[in-house]
Amino acid sequence: MKIITRYSIAFLLICMICVNQLFSQNTNPDLLFKPWQASWITPQNINPNAYGVYYFRKPFELSHKPNSFTIHVSADNRYKLFVNEKLVSLGPARGDLDHWNYETVDIAAYLKEGNNIIAAQVWNEGEVRPEAQITFRTAFILQGASDKEAFLNTNETWKCLQDDSYAPLVFNINTYYVAGSGEIRQLEKHPKNWQSQTFNDAHWQNAQKLFNGMPKNFYRYNGFSTGWRLVPSSIPQMELRDERFQKIAKKEGNVLLPADFPSTKREITIPANTSVRIMLDQSYLTNAYPNVIFSGGKKASITMKYAEALFKEFPIKANRNDIEGMKFIGRTDSLISDGSDNQKFTTLTFRTYRYVELSIKTQESPLTLNDIYGTFTGYPFELKSKIESSIPELDNFLTIGWRTARLCATETYMDCPYYEQLQYIGDGRIQALVSLYNTGDDRLVKNALNLMDFSRIPEGLTSSRHPSYTPQYIPTFSLWYIGILHDYSRYGTDLDFVRAKMGSVRQVFEYFKKYQQADGSLKDVPYWMFTDWVDFKEWNDGIGPSSHGNSAMLDLQLLWAYQIAVDLETKFGMPELALRYQKSIDLLAKTIRDKYWDSDKKLFADRIEKDIFSQHTNALAILTGIVATKDLPHLTKQLLTDKTLAPASIYFKYYLHQALIKAGLGNDYLKWLDKWRENLSMGLTTWAETSDLTNTRSDCHAWGSSPNIEFYRTILGIDSDAPAFKAVKIEPHLGDIQTIKGEMPHPDGKIKVDYKLVNNKLKAIIELPKVTKGRFVWQGKTYPLKGGINTIKI
Repeated sequence: MKIITRYSIAFLLICMICVNQLFSQNTNPDLLFKPWQASWITPQNINPNAYGVYYFRKPFELSHKPNSFTIHVSADNRYKLFVNEKLVSLGPARGDLDHWNYETVDIAAYLKEGNNIIAAQVWNEGEVRPEAQITFRTAFILQGASDKEAFLNTNETWKCLQDDSYAPLVFNINTYYVAGSGEIRQLEKHPKNWQSQTFNDAHWQNAQKLFNGMPKNFYRYNGFSTGWRLVPSSIPQMELRDERFQKIAKKEGNVLLPADFPSTKREITIPANTSVRIMLDQSYLTNAYPNVIFSGGKKASITMKYAEALFKEFPIKANRNDIEGMKFIGRTDSLISDGSDNQKFTTLTFRTYRYVELSIKTQESPLTLNDIYGTFTGYPFELKSKIESSIPELDNFLTIGWRTARLCATETYMDCPYYEQLQYIGDGRIQALVSLYNTGDDRLVKNALNLMDFSRIPEGLTSSRHPSYTPQYIPTFSLWYIGILHDYSRYGTDLDFVRAKMGSVRQVFEYFKKYQQADGSLKDVPYWMFTDWVDFKEWNDGIGPSSHGNSAMLDLQLLWAYQIAVDLETKFGMPELALRYQKSIDLLAKTIRDKYWDSDKKLFADRIEKDIFSQHTNALAILTGIVATKDLPHLTKQLLTDKTLAPASIYFKYYLHQALIKAGLGNDYLKWLDKWRENLSMGLTTWAETSDLTNTRSDCHAWGSSPNIEFYRTILGIDSDAPAFKAVKIEPHLGDIQTIKGEMPHPDGKIKVDYKLVNNKLKAIIELPKVTKGRFVWQGKTYPLKGGINTIKI
């Protein structure tokens, strides 16, 4: 009865937390618990699940310009919302049908006394939609926040039209690509200025009402809810910032290009009956909406291709700066000019590119290219960390790592922006820590944890990635999910959020219990037991070696998860459950030592036969603390020097480095970054997906941005020493660095450090937020730190 009572109290606490979080983002409780007054609307007589681009409009009149005018808006698949021709919102932030986001926007700044127009572009990419795009059917909804705005609620008074100028252009490439198609545009079919006040929409049809918007928390007597269950988006709108292409990489065709084109706006005329091809180099990888403005050139074709890198012969790449002899393969947009002035093309969704190939073929009239540029987009992170040192390499690493992290973060974290745009848990753990260490902004971290939690299936596992319309399960990623939650409990601020997630942790362990043997070891766990992308003997599709369904690597990942779960349950959950976990830990640790320790090699083997070894298994053995103290020096030496061990990729080096640091080798951290230096030498401007840089698929994976954590946590030594970062531990590992200083965000302000090392004497100036306590560790000795400025001379 005692346990039942505790679970009941925990359940009530979770409910209260969820409701409070919703109310904090929205002042109108009716939007959270009652059917909306606004209806989902859609054009009449369309295929609701097919590819299509649609416009919705409603003119209105105001007696005066309001101080505030708040609306809530969503769509399926996506929308762009305009008020008086100004773009005011893009969305909705990706989720699933049971958690369908709506954005809240105050549009007062865009309104005026008199006549106004609100208009939305809504599109459904149908069968060619990105894998990350879950959908129910084509629809749009807009709800006023109060009675003042209610006259804008979507209903049959809204006008709508399908834009027949759009068609999909599928990108076929012989690798896993699921980020969506390109666009074909016949601009003579496009209704110009459709979002303007003066546009004549008399021939447009009235929208068809589907049903009222239903909030997630609304309960019907029959328990049935149609379509989307609406929740307020917990993240801000994406950043939009214009950026110009830096230079011309290559040109073919008879056209004169100004010396400062395209970095400066210049008009270029392509004569009639002429073909030109211009390769533009952004000089770094970016996510952006391409913008092309052009005039004349009736029936001229304009094609734009986008590439992260050029290919020798697919899939082989070379130095990313190489142009000559290379092939351009990429997602493509294609359009046909209608011959009018100031036509503008921009894509529905952003494109990822360093190189853009612009091809223009005119017919009987010339075409003037008025301008071409990009509009960067991404989660609006604000960089609040920095390091100053005499080592230029550190700046290069931080710059590239931060760019990589930004390109892999929009409405969710993404494994890569070019090929997949999917939020994987394994990637997400590193991405979340980069966010916390470099910005202090935890909103995308909490959003990721929510989505991962929402993806859990009855067996207890999370999906490996979410949102995703195709289920995929990687049980080891469910263990890393527990790791993200534990990280957040240490560096984040919302401990009630952590408490509300403890049930999900327990359910993950319930899944693994079914496959634990009497000795605690896992056997024959279903689904994709991915650990790392490794090209080595007995590794297949990222799965490490096993024997008869057993694997040291998998047992160690489970052991690690149990260990951090003990900390979570002790501080935020059920301490008695932590005691049960500890018994599982003791049993499993003994089993791993008995089964996999090779006393001759003084290494842990990957499987019972003790014939295959890896950096992965032995790094995890250090992290879980099962390596005997007397064996640790020899084992760490082999991790660094033994070429017979399967090597960790740039992704799993995060865990390898953590193990080496725990073993006392943190002063050597900069010596371990040769793979990152190889990225630099190969001309990459973001960190690649895998260690083989000539054969890597993606050039941008933020799981390689771990130096943006470790430069602060290891070199500067700044780490959390209590839940919610309420205490700080600072233990620098300077190695050969003589002078370095830096700062990073903290929930209560900033942490700043300044180190000078002369003749093995250290002077450290450390500034903590005034309400924060801490300790400084140097050469095995501990010194207390107070809030404010601390000066230590040792």
